Amino acid sequence: MASVPGSAIVPIFPLPDVTFFPRTLLPLHVFEARYRAMVMDALARDRRLCVVKLQPGYEASYAGKPAVHAVSGLGEIVSWERLANGRYNILVRGDARVRIEHELPGDTLYRLVSVKRLEDVGPAGDVTPALARIRAAAHALLETLGRPRDLLDTALAEGQPSGAVADRVAAAVLPDAALRQELLEMLDVEARVTRVADALEMLVRELKGGRS
Repeated sequence: MASVPGSAIVPIFPLPDVTFFPRTLLPLHVFEARYRAMVMDALARDRRLCVVKLQPGYEASYAGKPAVHAVSGLGEIVSWERLANGRYNILVRGDARVRIEHELPGDTLYRLVSVKRLEDVGPAGDVTPALARIRAAAHALLETLGRPRDLLDTALAEGQPSGAVADRVAAAVLPDAALRQELLEMLDVEARVTRVADALEMLVRELKGGRS
C-alpha cells in the first residue's frame, strides 16, 4: 500500500499489550475464530487492519466489545501462512498512526471502525542531540544485555526521519506498554524523540543497577 487515505474503514485487532508503530513489522499468531475471519476477509480485500491496545479492565467484556484506545496503528498484511488448524501466522507492516472516529454497526464477527490518519508534527528545533542520546543509550542497553552491538542498526540508521527512529526503537526495546501507547499518541516528533531518549537512559540505569 503506497499511501493511506485520510479516512478509511478497517477492521480492528484489539490486543492487551501490543502497540503497533508505523515503519515497523509486527508478527502475529491469529487463533480466535473472529480474528481468523477478519484475516481471511482482509486478505480478500486490501490486506489492511488496525492493531489497537485494549483499555485496562477489558477482561470483563473481552468476548464482546471491550473499550480500546482511540489511537492505533494501521498496517498492511505483507505475508501470511494459514495453518492446518485454520489459524494464521501473519506479518503486518505499520503504515500510519490513526485515530478511531467511530465504530460501524455490522454483522461481522469482528469490529469495523472508521479511522482518520494522523500526521507527525515536525520538530521545531534541532533533534540531533536527542537522537545521539538514543543511539548511545541503545548501544549501552545492548552491551548491558550482552547482545550484538549491531542488533538495532536498522532502527538507528542515519538518513531516516527522526520520528521513525523513535518509533522503531520504542517498538524494539521499550517494555512498558503504557509508555509505548503514550509514544504512539505523541504526534510532536521533538517531544517523542526526547521521551524515547529519556526512557532508554532510564532503562539502562535500571539494568545496570541490577533491577529487572
